[in-house]
Amino acid sequence: MSKKITYSNIDWEDVRKGCAENKRKSQEILYRHFFPIMERMVMRYTQDDDQIIDILNNGFLKVFQKIEKFENKGSFEGWIRRIVYHSVSDYFRKSAKDLKFLIYQDEFKKEPSEISNHKLYYQDLMQLVNQLPEKHMRVFHLFSIEGFSHKEISNQLTMKESTCRWYLTEARKILQKEYSKLFQKGLNEAG
Repeated sequence: MSKKITYSNIDWEDVRKGCAENKRKSQEILYRHFFPIMERMVMRYTQDDDQIIDILNNGFLKVFQKIEKFENKGSFEGWIRRIVYHSVSDYFRKSAKDLKFLIYQDEFKKEPSEISNHKLYYQDLMQLVNQLPEKHMRVFHLFSIEGFSHKEISNQLTMKESTCRWYLTEARKILQKEYSKLFQKGLNEAG
């Protein structure tokens, strides 16, 4: 019978060093602790169990390969979250038929309904996000892509939670407007 690991008394610096030295026990501790957290993030983009496992395993492999590069700037969880998110985008970029996941379905409530099979590609969506004003983009990215709460974002960006919510709302409005323009342009070019 394996010994149950409690995460409240883990020295994460030791775990990171152990992972850098390719120690299996350290890798297991990190994987078991962060897997459910990252799984919830990945499930925002796909419900397919096979895709989730592929994405998470690739993400954690990259975490273990790059763990020596973590510089204690920002949170360790945030660093892992970014790597796993890049695994999500890499996975769907490689399988273009599934790129529809990044339309941010929960962000765009008023999609034109005349054409149901319209798809925007990942690069187009990220270009829209990257065109947002700096603070809008940071809040949107941290909330919608990386899955941080408003409280976590307000701590990271040293602003009130209500201000974070305002930036997110404004970012959504801007993205909805730009998305509609891009969608309309695609309709005009198609037909």
